[in-house]
Amino acid sequence: MLINKVSEQIKSSRYISRDLSWLRFNYRVLDQAKDADKTLFDRLKFLAITASNLDEFFMIRVGSLYNYIDYGKERVDYSGLRELPFRKKLLEFAHRFVNDQYLVYSTELKPLFEENGFNILKPTELSEVEKKKVDTYFKKTIYPLLTPMVYDTYHGFPLLMNQLLTFGVVTKTAEDIKQNQRLTFVQIPQNLARFYEIQRKDMVIFVPIEEIVRWKIKKLFRNVEIVSANLFRITRNGDFTLEESDDIEADFIQEIKIKLKTRKKGRVVRLEVEKNHSSFMMKLLRERWTIDNANIFSLTGPVDMKGFWQILKHPQFRNRMFKQPSPVAPLSLPDNNTENLFDYLKKKDVILHHPYNSMEPVIRLLEKAAEDPYVLGIKQTIYRLADQSRVSAALLKAAENGKHVSVLFEVKARFDEERNIKEGERLEKAGCFVIYGISKYKTHTKMMMIIRKEGEKVTQYVHVGSGNYNEQTARQYTDVSLLTTDEVYAHDVSEFFNVITGHSMPDEYQNLITAPKDMRQQLIELIRGEARNAEQGLPSGIVIKINSLEDKAVIDEFYAASKAGVPIKLIVRGICCIRPGRENLSENIAVSSIVGEYLEHTRLFYFHNNGDPKVLGGSADIMVRSFERRIEALFYIVNEELKKEAINILYYNLKDNQNSYIMREDGSYVKKQPVGDEPVFNAHKEFYKVNEDNIERSCLFEELYPEIKLKTETIKDLEEDLKEEKL
Repeated sequence: MLINKVSEQIKSSRYISRDLSWLRFNYRVLDQAKDADKTLFDRLKFLAITASNLDEFFMIRVGSLYNYIDYGKERVDYSGLRELPFRKKLLEFAHRFVNDQYLVYSTELKPLFEENGFNILKPTELSEVEKKKVDTYFKKTIYPLLTPMVYDTYHGFPLLMNQLLTFGVVTKTAEDIKQNQRLTFVQIPQNLARFYEIQRKDMVIFVPIEEIVRWKIKKLFRNVEIVSANLFRITRNGDFTLEESDDIEADFIQEIKIKLKTRKKGRVVRLEVEKNHSSFMMKLLRERWTIDNANIFSLTGPVDMKGFWQILKHPQFRNRMFKQPSPVAPLSLPDNNTENLFDYLKKKDVILHHPYNSMEPVIRLLEKAAEDPYVLGIKQTIYRLADQSRVSAALLKAAENGKHVSVLFEVKARFDEERNIKEGERLEKAGCFVIYGISKYKTHTKMMMIIRKEGEKVTQYVHVGSGNYNEQTARQYTDVSLLTTDEVYAHDVSEFFNVITGHSMPDEYQNLITAPKDMRQQLIELIRGEARNAEQGLPSGIVIKINSLEDKAVIDEFYAASKAGVPIKLIVRGICCIRPGRENLSENIAVSSIVGEYLEHTRLFYFHNNGDPKVLGGSADIMVRSFERRIEALFYIVNEELKKEAINILYYNLKDNQNSYIMREDGSYVKKQPVGDEPVFNAHKEFYKVNEDNIERSCLFEELYPEIKLKTETIKDLEEDLKEEKL
């Protein structure tokens, strides 16, 4: 009865739970691992991604929930459930997902290993010669790094590290009279490869390091009876939401460094353990970490499937994954000429759509600026950087060449905090002016400005976008960005930098919408404008592509616009808390999600505006954190040609029937399939073929654009006439 009541409460809510929606997103990623049309290696890659995603989910989302539970704070989920009932529902869903994850591994992927040239074997399954090699590896490399840590009445409970493979070894000796059994922990060294590799002719054998340790575990317990040795792994709370200081005068960098250390000893929110584990061990762990069966995941396969990345990166197999096509020249930079960008951008704006267009124009512009004698200064926000970053190298070079360099480094970029602090300190030493975040706000905007003296005039070269200044992820994430010397953008961006690096209060921006200033309200006004047009019988329509949709205030405006008759098409990759297609609430709202070879990261906003579309790109999703706790910027795309390109990006995403999933009213998703004789359309492939004709023909709401429909029909007629003439 209680289960039915909880289910009804979730179904009756106007909103989808953020955390349950996230788990559904990870199911869409798992769906890629089930795709038989992909190579085994691509499928293993997606399985590893689901494991990585789930690690972050438990550290951050489940960790956040436990902040409320452990600190006695009230929390009501979008589903309407309080903390404890929601915890139960969420962890039940997580258990179902993990069961499905391991089912895919054991029944669909593992049977294909040998025919694809490799296998994962235990030491006992090896030949005698191979066993000797593994034994030598254990003695010389693994054994010296192992440190047994006993827990009993004489020894305190050791600090076990977050997400490390650990053996819980239960032992007993003849002398153990008062205490029949003891528990000892052996953590697997994190700086060793997950697999020991053996080459067998055309076959590669991967031997898990944990199985090598299990094989030789008696070496650590001489003259002691081993009752059981069970592998497990813990995940600790990595969310600091309730602990973050609002004190502007605090030593911000030191604060972040302290919090990074707390990750190592935060409360345990998940325990993964192999099946048939020791009840004695589990009783001690439950009591020690205040967890129950909901937090405990008994696994039927390898613990921590992120280890598969070693297989995927093996020289023999890395070419057997998806081969990315070479980038194509942007339509707005047809010669792909990055040598004379300073001259080119004075005449024409450029829009880039990554990874279909390379990030090279942005990197080359920055590198040229670092060396150019006429460049006076560079200002840039940085959220995440690549390893061996060319962006960082260019900024260092610019500082060495005496240019003014201002960099706003976000040290709260999750899991990149340490890297960003180190990189910021390097830039400081080189003479750059570095700001480490803005206290309680996370700087998430992607923005760069180059100031160049050209004769009597100073020109500002501006780059704004949706993606990070990371040349590695720019090859895997879809993003959109704008390069321009337009004076309105330059003024707005210059003002924005003054705001985030000083105490300036700007006038109204012309081409920017910013957070935390007024982004939510301006987006609401744009939605209301469409609703007013619909109520007056005028054409209206909204198409938005984002990563996450969670803000209740904006969702409520979508509901109101839907009731007014506005057709709303939302392309939301991950978390989506709106309910599409509910009677008397959201009949005019459709939601899709694209999950495929590339990580969808583009943010684009389209408002029909009675035939004069308003189109924006930028860094923000529709989330409370984006509007209230982050420094974000959206930019209007005002150039008509570039606006058409942005509209075409949305059009292709809506047209996709290979990577797209349709969200249903209950929050579940179904894979989109071609209807009837509709041709197959894979946006991740078609974006490499975009030309000017495609741009002219793209239309989001054809019924609202009779003139475009007429133009399309006229073009088709002309094509038919040309065919006839040739005949």
